[in-house]
Formats: sequence, C-alpha cells, structure tokens
Amino acid sequence: MAYKYKLTLEYDGTNYSGWQKQNNAKSIQGTLIAAAQKFIGSPADIQGAGRTDAGVHALEQVAHLESSRKMNPETLRIGLNDNLPSSINILRVDNAPPRFHARHHAVSRSYLYLIARRRTAFGKRYVWWIKDNLDFKKMQRAINVFSGFHDFSSFADKRMDKDTSTEVNIESVQMKEFADIIAARVTGSHFLWKMVRRIIGITVEAGRGKFTSGDIEQMINSRSDIPAQYTAPPSGLFLEKVLYEGDTLPEIKPLIYLSDLAK
Repeated sequence: MAYKYKLTLEYDGTNYSGWQKQNNAKSIQGTLIAAAQKFIGSPADIQGAGRTDAGVHALEQVAHLESSRKMNPETLRIGLNDNLPSSINILRVDNAPPRFHARHHAVSRSYLYLIARRRTAFGKRYVWWIKDNLDFKKMQRAINVFSGFHDFSSFADKRMDKDTSTEVNIESVQMKEFADIIAARVTGSHFLWKMVRRIIGITVEAGRGKFTSGDIEQMINSRSDIPAQYTAPPSGLFLEKVLYEGDTLPEIKPLIYLSDLAK
C-alpha cells in the first residue's frame, strides 16, 4: 500500500539547476528525493506543483511524497529536514488523500519578484538591483497589460517543449512600492519557461521609458523576439504560493527591507 504526504517547503534556489531532477546537476527535487530515501530507508517519489528555473527561489512550493511506509507527518518533516541542506526547509507535512497530486490539483500559482532601488551586499541573492531611476507609474501601467488570457509565445523560451500550450490565464498582477524595494506579483493558471522573468524585464524597460503599454500589447498579439532580450535575472524571483481550491493570497510585501539590513 502506498501512502501520500503533502509537503510545503521553502528554498533558496541560488545554487541549484532548478526544481526538476537532472542526472548531472544539483536540483531541488533530486535533493529532496535523496533526503527522503535516506530517512525512510526505501524508494520515495516526490512531485512538485511548479518547476522553478535555475536560481529561482520558493516561499511556499508544494510537493507530494509517495512512500510504502506510513509515517507521522511531523516525524517525517523533522526527518527530512535533518537530511536536507540549509538551503531547503520543509515548513509543513500533511497526510494527503491517495489521489492528491500537487501539480494537477493546484488551481493557480503566484510568483513574487523583488527589485532593489539601491545596491545591497546582504540581499543581492534575492533581488535585482537596478541603478537607473524607474518610473513606478509607467511600470504599473505596463504590468497591467499582461492581465487576462493571452498567448504568451513571445515570452517563453524557444527551447520549451513544443507540445506545451502557450495560452495562459493571468488572473491578477500587482505591483507595490516600498522604501527601497519594488515588489511585483503575477498570479496565473500556470507559467511557461522564463515567462515571468520576461514579463518583469519588459515591465522594467517600460519604467525606463523604453516601451509603452501599446508596445507591450503588440509583443503579446504578434510573435516577437524582443522579450527574450530583456529576461530579468532569476535572483529576484520567488514561487510565492501554490493555490488550491479555497486558498487566498496574503497582502503583497517584500521579504526583506534593505533599510533594515543596513542598520
């Protein structure tokens, strides 16, 4: 008999090749499976709700673990953490129904991107520092263009699986300005490879005055190679939350306040 557990975890993706297990690279999924098998003492399968790219972080990634061994959820959480590096932390473990699937049962995913207005020695792994002055109102107008159901072919990496649908429903976009951080949130049904980073990259260029809302609409409506030239770095991107039926998002806020770090 197989038992299934729902894992909620956070990780610093800086030194990983991404979520998906790879034979010749260190991945989040591969590291989790190795830790699980070491603790449980038998094979375990772990599947995630979202496949974050290399260098991308997670505040609340969700995965399911399937094992032939029945375990107390809290015992499993502690045992996994004892066998994981400090860059990965299991926040919660819950018993899950046999048919639960972390990816298939998720209704939407929320990504958070942090842009720093000043250089930082302490937060550089988690922000994109931009030296130029950015027009926040222009950025807000730009990111709002992405809301709704669109074909995001122009914003996906060309190496993406050809069978993947490029039509994505962006349920909401939010952008908020703090003292030294601009936080952007994009929530949608699913996301394509590098899509969020290119949305942010184009939004930043709008803040520099390079693109208008009309330019962005044209990039969405007709195939364009322009977004690929403005892919934001992975350091500032976080898988913020995986939402299931009935879940809600918290108020948007930065994870770090650079002014506090400097005190």
